[in-house]
Amino acid sequence: MRQLILLAAVTMGCSSAVGAPANTAATPIAAPSAGPPPWAFGFAGPAPAVGAAAAVPAAGGGGGGAGGRGAAPPPDTTKKTVMGSSQSFTLTQVRDTYGPADWFPGDHPAMPAIVAHGRREAQILACSLCHYPNGKGRAENAAVSGLPVEYFVKTMHDFKNDARKSSDARKANTNRMIAFAKAMTEEEIQATAEYFGAIKWTPWIKVVEADVVPKTRIAAGLFVALEGAQAGTEPIAGRIIEVPENAEQTETFRNPRSGFVAYAPKGSLARGESVATRGQCAACHGPALRGLGPVPGIAGRSPSYMVRQMYDMKSGARHGSWSDLMKPVVAAMSDADMLAVAAYVASRAP
Repeated sequence: MRQLILLAAVTMGCSSAVGAPANTAATPIAAPSAGPPPWAFGFAGPAPAVGAAAAVPAAGGGGGGAGGRGAAPPPDTTKKTVMGSSQSFTLTQVRDTYGPADWFPGDHPAMPAIVAHGRREAQILACSLCHYPNGKGRAENAAVSGLPVEYFVKTMHDFKNDARKSSDARKANTNRMIAFAKAMTEEEIQATAEYFGAIKWTPWIKVVEADVVPKTRIAAGLFVALEGAQAGTEPIAGRIIEVPENAEQTETFRNPRSGFVAYAPKGSLARGESVATRGQCAACHGPALRGLGPVPGIAGRSPSYMVRQMYDMKSGARHGSWSDLMKPVVAAMSDADMLAVAAYVASRAP
């Protein structure tokens, strides 16, 4: 019976390629589209029409002579630090896909091997690379700490059984997550669920209503504010723009204590509260939206991620026994409703 009251859900999506070359040009304002809202999926414009040729993204990491760029510079072998950490790592260690830097080992329990290192022979990257050792995640993937164990396991099974895909075929990290789930053992899934479920979700995102937002570039699905001569502002134009509070700490050092700012159109929070109340979100997610039994908490989590999930459920890209129960709710929601609800929920204290 408890599954009959599930109205919404928050789950996982692995990060985009680490070290992929960033687009340094300002992000154009996305035009309205009948398809997936580009800003929520980490793109500047709408997905190509079905049957149209899609642009091939640049490969990550760079390469000697690729694209006429000449030899790659030698690796930076200097040790780096971040404020508050006693650890030091090279940038190569920070980005190690099978054992990334753990800046704050005291912030979390001992990591299971699959979280800390992945499993190289199965090409499963370390969970801590994309979602961070504390499970906070980033706007282009997902926050996974504080999720109920039962819900986490069900989500992984949905990936494994092809019940979860992305509405935007360009979102390659969803396909990576599907591949990881298919390759993971049940023991690994359970250990990961118990590990992240034991970490309390705490504030990570500040929601700011605004008419204008920083000009941005897109780095592997993550919106990053432009700096220097390229910096400036542009109209928010019916989007949520979620950016790191400190670009260097997030992009370069993958600092799991450096959070995000989400800019939302003015009036979003009031409208979102009205839609959430009408939709009775609290009946399932608890009076403070912090979860109820196997139903995950949604307060204080990434609004970009939440819009992706609502849109995926509405479009049928995400289904399964729990997600299907959400479809009648999102079917009645416009893109503007989804944006407002996500902004409101993200603004709530976790």
